[in-house]
Amino acid sequence: MRGGTLIAGIGNVFLGDDGFGVETVRALAAHPLPGHVEAVDFGVRGVHLAYQVLDGYDTLVLVDATARGGVPGTLYLIEVEGPGGITGGAVLDGHHMSPDAVLALLDTLCAGTGGTPPRRTLVVGCEPETVEEGIGLSDPVAAAVPEAVRMLLELVQHDPAAEPARTEETTR
Repeated sequence: MRGGTLIAGIGNVFLGDDGFGVETVRALAAHPLPGHVEAVDFGVRGVHLAYQVLDGYDTLVLVDATARGGVPGTLYLIEVEGPGGITGGAVLDGHHMSPDAVLALLDTLCAGTGGTPPRRTLVVGCEPETVEEGIGLSDPVAAAVPEAVRMLLELVQHDPAAEPARTEETTR
């Protein structure tokens, strides 16, 4: 898939709004995507995501609940800076891998295999209301899913690597 875009839905559907990424990628599946775009529900399988990214994507878009102190349902478009986005080693716990841990693992895997990480990594995040045990999104986060799908469709309609870095917040 060299040169393509991977949209990765991340999260645990058993922890309320943590299932935002999974639900958003499921909703995205109802829309046609350009041929260079692949959307996958990874859920809590962060190790699988890291290995799939080794297939050679130009752009990685992580879709996840992202607590930044905003109003629940606020959407964020975040450009991850630098290779892998963070420094330090990855903790290999396949059931508790945050996007940061996935990116750190990806750096480790690339170093060991000679692979290259994506040129660009973005996060489409949503401010959660609750990540307590329970199935289903809160009302404000559920209401943000269609807007997140719209953001993703806009991102992939043209070459996202050509866009300048930016962070965008939308309150629902």
